Amino acid sequence: MRKRRVYMRDFKLSVLRELQTKNAAEVCREHGINPSLIPKWRKEYRENPKRAFSGKGNLWKKDAELERYKRLLGESYAEIDFLKKTAARLQELIAEEERMRSLR
Repeated sequence: MRKRRVYMRDFKLSVLRELQTKNAAEVCREHGINPSLIPKWRKEYRENPKRAFSGKGNLWKKDAELERYKRLLGESYAEIDFLKKTAARLQELIAEEERMRSLR
């Protein structure tokens, strides 16, 4: 089964702008989009230009990027904490091993 392609708002608006100077078939070929999308995008834009292509709850690109960085930061904190605990445990083991050697 094929995964559906998701087009960002800016891309859709740029395609609609290009349609003012080029024909639909040419624009679709250039961008590799299905011609049946053009009338849908035009209708949605005509009905409400400000809210057109809202994404139906999907995060905008910048929001998604911000969330990605937040997740990476959280993972980094967890990894740092793990490494600190591991390093402390290794130091304890080394100290214990040295004590055992000194007792021999």
